Amino acid sequence: MKEVLVDHLSARLVVVGEDFHFGHGRRGNVELLRRLGAQYGFEVLGVGLTGDGRDAVSSTRIRALLAEGDVEGAARLLGRPHEVRGHVVRGDGRGGPELGFPTANLAVADDIALPADAVYAGHYRRADGSLHQAAISVGRRPTFYEPGTAPVLVEAYLLHFDGDLYGRQPRCPSPID
Repeated sequence: MKEVLVDHLSARLVVVGEDFHFGHGRRGNVELLRRLGAQYGFEVLGVGLTGDGRDAVSSTRIRALLAEGDVEGAARLLGRPHEVRGHVVRGDGRGGPELGFPTANLAVADDIALPADAVYAGHYRRADGSLHQAAISVGRRPTFYEPGTAPVLVEAYLLHFDGDLYGRQPRCPSPID
């Protein structure tokens, strides 16, 4: 706690959920964090998290909503649109030449929570901040791979866009309002 919050981050305010626990066996709680904050010079705010009025906001609940494909529900609990970040990499090259819809294929870390396999309307945010409406496919391509062998892919088809995105680090999907 001291090494990260005080020494590295120079924290002045730490905001956690009122049921926050930390440390070995989750023995640390908000009250202990407050005492440590007083000792090391930062304030601790424990807030109630009720989000959508049904369940408490939690990473478990948000991951469950994403797994169900409910990106709007996840966004409500997050307080912002869900995003997936990754590098644009070369795919199999079928989208443009064979199908007429070139896509930006994102290399996404394995530990990133992806929404359920589906095609989403969203935005593709380029590193310069510009937004492009996009059809974003999350899933496997059963047409081109044997069942059970296809990796999960995130591909974005940018509407009204022509350009080279290889190597870029965009953020998507975020549901269109």
